[in-house]
Amino acid sequence: MQNTVEISLVIPLLNEEESIIPLHQWIFDVLKKEVYSYEIIFIDDGSSDGSWEIISDLAKSNSNVKGIQFVRNYGKSQALHAGFEMATGDYTVTLDADLQDSPEEIPLLIHTLIEKKLDLISGWKKKRYDSILFKNLPSKLFNWAARRVSGIYLHDFNCGLKAYRKEVIKTIDVHGEMHRYIPVLASNEGFNKIGEQIVQHQARKFGQTKFGADRFFKGFLDLITLWFINRFGKQPMHFFGLWGTVMLLVGFGFTLYLGIDKLFLNTQARLITDRPEFYIALTLMLLGSQFFIAGFLGEILLRSQRPNKRYNIKTQI
Repeated sequence: MQNTVEISLVIPLLNEEESIIPLHQWIFDVLKKEVYSYEIIFIDDGSSDGSWEIISDLAKSNSNVKGIQFVRNYGKSQALHAGFEMATGDYTVTLDADLQDSPEEIPLLIHTLIEKKLDLISGWKKKRYDSILFKNLPSKLFNWAARRVSGIYLHDFNCGLKAYRKEVIKTIDVHGEMHRYIPVLASNEGFNKIGEQIVQHQARKFGQTKFGADRFFKGFLDLITLWFINRFGKQPMHFFGLWGTVMLLVGFGFTLYLGIDKLFLNTQARLITDRPEFYIALTLMLLGSQFFIAGFLGEILLRSQRPNKRYNIKTQI
């Protein structure tokens, strides 16, 4: 059967029972004015409130609505990954379920994506309705670091509003907490036509944010991980082997110096084991050997890895 869906809306959520119906109505009001056929995919990431019951009711009354329910909370990245797997549209738009992302931006993002022939376009919440101290300033620092490390000039890497071509979402692997770096993941896979568009940001109407201050610390750690994987992920021996070689050579140099000094220059000097150079040499040679082993293990794992599922679905409609 030929696919007739043009736009897939992927919406991850956690305990957003108050926002789902207003969001659904908002999306319906916007897209009924457009010529695009669409589907709405809600991913319930282990909610403990009535979110899934609301999604189920919407799916019964609207054939455009689909849903995935996780058995527990796995995180936004896993929810997006599941939504991307289910999506059938030629273009996919992601947005958050807390009503802070405006569905009115959807046609504009799709239009820009098509007109400029981009692989993906990311929203930029230039004017934010968040705490300046706890969200805005850390976000600016985080985005600055992401630009420096990735080489991708975006103002708002973590904006939930993004639009993608189908080929992008079916290629990238979003896991852990890498949803912040989807543009970087896409670029690493060869999708380098990345754009940015200013979008509206709404003040939160219901509930509280599900992300704490620790998300910025985790984000920086993930950024370092992404940089390392991008640089050395395909050939880990290039990193571990290089530093292992340096440590072994320096350690061997100290060992050679100690041996020559003891045998030919200062034969009456104190024992080699009493000299600090001995322990420096021993430590460096041990570390160098371990780095080599880590490199070998990394190469073996890289060649034997198999895709594995990072979440369990309880219900799918």
